[in-house]
Amino acid sequence: MIRVVAMLLGLCTVALVLAWALQEKLLFHPEPLPADHTFDLGADVHEVTIDVPGARLSALHLRRPAPDAVVFYLHGNAGNLHNWFVHADQYRTANVDLFMIDFRGYGKSTGSIDDEAQLHADVRAAWDSIDAQYAGVPRVIVGRSLGTALAARLASDVEPEMTVLISPYRSIVAMADMQFPWVPSFVLRYPLRTEDDIVEIEGRVMIIHGERDSLIPIAQAEALVARKPDAELVRLPDADHNDLQDFPLYWESLGKAISDAIATDAAAAQR
Repeated sequence: MIRVVAMLLGLCTVALVLAWALQEKLLFHPEPLPADHTFDLGADVHEVTIDVPGARLSALHLRRPAPDAVVFYLHGNAGNLHNWFVHADQYRTANVDLFMIDFRGYGKSTGSIDDEAQLHADVRAAWDSIDAQYAGVPRVIVGRSLGTALAARLASDVEPEMTVLISPYRSIVAMADMQFPWVPSFVLRYPLRTEDDIVEIEGRVMIIHGERDSLIPIAQAEALVARKPDAELVRLPDADHNDLQDFPLYWESLGKAISDAIATDAAAAQR
């Protein structure tokens, strides 16, 4: 009996050590691009880089002649800018600039993700790289899936006119508790607590979530609204996790968020 207990404890210890050590592989699924990869997205889309400690981040910047707003977009945990920066015409039509980065190891970005603090610092460095260009321009921070926690933290710090969280989660702790209830929270090195940062956002917040999301249930979004009751929750009845952009309501909601940001900025200017 003692041997059986010891063996079980040993197996549990090994499982927890692996859970600790392999979190980057579980959470992040980057697709690198060759350093000489060329983005052919039109003359108004510019490829830029942001130097951060130990790495260089790749970014794409859609710039309109006189934008009505700027959207700072933090994408999900898989792919790269090649397959995320694919709806530029939607933003051109809305006459807004779009800035999107690849995290470390994604696309043409160098380095690797080592901890949550590094992730937040990289996002802030990317924001700071364009912030001065948009003095007096309404700002919209958008995060999707993995990027929602990063967007919430950034928004709580810089207070944009609008924050949009697409398919968000309460925290990685909450997600892990759903899928791996045997893993104690202290093992998680990337807690990414959206639920804590969303309550610190003073500006407007919109949440967009598919009701058929099989990866991050809409209950996660509902829990965030419970934490921040003035957040607007847009439900896409037929959308799953990866197909929201296929529904007109998704683009209508983003358009409304941008319009609301512009109106909020105009109202603040008149005070």
